[in-house]
Amino acid sequence: MPPFYLAEDAPHRRRATSGDDAAARPPPSAFAFPFQSHAGNPDPGMRIPGQPRRTSLESLAASYYERTDLDLPPPNAPFMGTAAAAPGSPATSSDSLPPSPSSTSLYKSSAGAAAALPRVSSTHSFRAPFLAPPSRPTSSLWSPPPPQAGAAPGTPVGKAPHPSTRLTAPLTQSEKPWTAKRQPYTYRSYLLTLACIFLGAAGAAALCFFGYTSVPLLDESRLCSVLDESFSGGALDSNVWNTEIQLGGFGNGEFQITTDDPDNLFLANEQLYLHPSLTSDKVPNILDGNSYTVPRCTLAQTNKTACTATSNAQLGRVINPVMSARINTQGKKSIKYGKVSVRAKLPRGDWLWPAIWMLPEDTQKYGKWPMSGEIDILEARGNAPTYPHQGSNYVRSSLNYGPLPSLYRQLYGWQSQKRSSYDKGFHTYTLEWTERFIRMYVDKRITATLELDHLDTKGKNSKSGGFWSRGKFPKTAQNGSTEVVVENIWEKAGGGHNAPFDQPFYLIINLAAGGTSGWFPDDEGGKPWYDTSNTAMRDFTRDQDNWSKTWPESRDDRAFRMCVSFPSCFVSFLLRILPASYPSFHLAMSVPHRNPSIATLSIS
Repeated sequence: MPPFYLAEDAPHRRRATSGDDAAARPPPSAFAFPFQSHAGNPDPGMRIPGQPRRTSLESLAASYYERTDLDLPPPNAPFMGTAAAAPGSPATSSDSLPPSPSSTSLYKSSAGAAAALPRVSSTHSFRAPFLAPPSRPTSSLWSPPPPQAGAAPGTPVGKAPHPSTRLTAPLTQSEKPWTAKRQPYTYRSYLLTLACIFLGAAGAAALCFFGYTSVPLLDESRLCSVLDESFSGGALDSNVWNTEIQLGGFGNGEFQITTDDPDNLFLANEQLYLHPSLTSDKVPNILDGNSYTVPRCTLAQTNKTACTATSNAQLGRVINPVMSARINTQGKKSIKYGKVSVRAKLPRGDWLWPAIWMLPEDTQKYGKWPMSGEIDILEARGNAPTYPHQGSNYVRSSLNYGPLPSLYRQLYGWQSQKRSSYDKGFHTYTLEWTERFIRMYVDKRITATLELDHLDTKGKNSKSGGFWSRGKFPKTAQNGSTEVVVENIWEKAGGGHNAPFDQPFYLIINLAAGGTSGWFPDDEGGKPWYDTSNTAMRDFTRDQDNWSKTWPESRDDRAFRMCVSFPSCFVSFLLRILPASYPSFHLAMSVPHRNPSIATLSIS
């Protein structure tokens, strides 16, 4: 590798050679790139006799312009006008760049020329990007190019348009020989296209028609009123309604006491109110050191434990922290097939559980729950719509049934609102029930929460046929401590494919609080208790300061209210009159005409 020569006057650089050594060595121009810019030029850092030391090309240029012994013309670039040239200077052309006389005369007067250093021509050879344009106007103001000859003033200058492809004149028949004789199958393809369009439209119309007509509906003309109850009196009609008073939890581990107290169950504004309140407002020491017996308990003769509660902190027992209400029509008004409509406004508040549902009058035929079935027309939660497990903006309907107490199925569905909730106003919750279908919906049929059809057939899978085939029950199941064979108990008892929903059911309306049945899932929405805990009610009671804040002060917003438009409030039963083959059917009702095939039970 050739040596690298450094300038003497750089204080931080080490001298590479002496002056005598430099004369003996080949000149830098003999070495290849990068030690020279181009062949023939001496290295800027090399000492040249008779010339001052140079450290760079910049210093060389500076020393050249400071000299006065050279008769050199001023610069004359191609883009400079002739006026800028000094008198006597050679003329220049804008199309070429002649060799610079300054570099030649400088080299001839240098020591390098006297030392006969090899040199090639110093004619400038710039790359294209460094060349000046061939011409530049002397003025710095831009002037538009002259218009093309024949162009109208203001016409943009551009490429000439392509020749037009449009026909100059319509084609004659001789120029269209394909029209003289029609191609084969032209008519057939045309007619086939029209036939396909027609068949498609006809098929779509038939699909819509048969889909619409296949929807099972109740014939409203065959329904007659069985019960007409308007909540306009001072109290509930005892001939229609039963008030359940107890604190046993109703099989769900509920945390409320159901009472007939005017604070919890009353009529106002032609509406039925089921209003929840705090037990601590009337009963002291609900967490410890007190005992409370529910006045007028309806289970005093059959289950006294459901009438009394004792608070004991050591045992984790408390008095139920909420008071509410529950009513039913058991033994007084029930229906088998028909229609039930309830117009209601849901309550607002955490852990409230409003429900409108039905249970069978007779549990001897098929057995106790769930073997005799359960119809839930409406279930909801009072929690805000932000509650992660369906808050007050959801309502739900379901059917519950099963051949064993430990083996049951639940068929359910729901409706929801995106920008509102069901505690903001009244909605109509309806059940339509026949041998063939069961439908439950909110306000109108297209917003159905649950719809089952073809219940009167055997069916082949869980989406058709009766409830036994829909349940897809296993052959054996665990019943208590023993494993038993699962049998179709409804068929053995003489029921049809729609059993157990082929018997009279009565109506229940209640407002619960909390519970351990799983309706409020654990670890959801800040739930303060666990269903499997032995102290679930105590944990719920200890959190009373938090959940009670979500209960509105207004009783209109806190209560579960029944009301109906036009303008009375109502709950309506529409009942089908049964033929003489059902002698066990009992219901006191007034039929407006002698031989109706359908009757209605209306509570409004």
